[in-house]
Amino acid sequence: MTSKLTLVSHTLCPYVQRAAIVLIEKGIPFERKYIDLANKPNWFKQISPLGKTPVLLAGESPIFESSVICEYLEETANPKMHPANPVKKAQHRAWIEFSSSILNDIAGLYNAIDERGFNEKSRQIKNKFSQLENVLESGPSIIGGSFCEENFAGPYFSGERFSLVDAAFGPVFRYFEVFDTFYAGGWFNEFPKLKNWKNNLMKRPSVQQAVSADYENNLLVFLQKRHSYISDLLLHEKEIQH
Repeated sequence: MTSKLTLVSHTLCPYVQRAAIVLIEKGIPFERKYIDLANKPNWFKQISPLGKTPVLLAGESPIFESSVICEYLEETANPKMHPANPVKKAQHRAWIEFSSSILNDIAGLYNAIDERGFNEKSRQIKNKFSQLENVLESGPSIIGGSFCEENFAGPYFSGERFSLVDAAFGPVFRYFEVFDTFYAGGWFNEFPKLKNWKNNLMKRPSVQQAVSADYENNLLVFLQKRHSYISDLLLHEKEIQH
């Protein structure tokens, strides 16, 4: 890969984090260029047809959509992060899509205006966590990794090898690291395998480096401005602390 790479980013975008994790894992030099999605510059509108981040500039050629960016990096740089087997590779791509559905649920969670809506989104997320827990326990016939026959061997989705699925779920789990600072949701209490996977991902240098040092504070400020049920939870926790 010879073109200079620039990752056009927003500080809180989980899909930007996916691309950053893959770039870091592959040891590819890149620059970050941050924009304000509430005040998009004209040059950004010209390279992002959907008006979303991330966009990867390979030289002057824009590539948009995080899944496409990650696949481009997979095709053009080592080490490979997808399984070589076509069926297992397809399964991994499917679980990446599954992670996107959880990100949509998380957006619904922090935008829920009342407790009822918040609890419903919490239930949907935990149902998906239950599906993941079952997959992690089911062994190699389903997710195609180096697993024991009955238990999650880890530390990652496919055992010892960090994959694009891990890159996709790192940003998912990061949300709950922040939520846990002001709301005891018990998100992973019933899912020990999932919790183990989450903890391993949160220790991974590429996952840690995918966001800036002030990410947690920026997310808390963002949540407080939602004027939603989660904003009330955050405000209540601050009142308790003071």
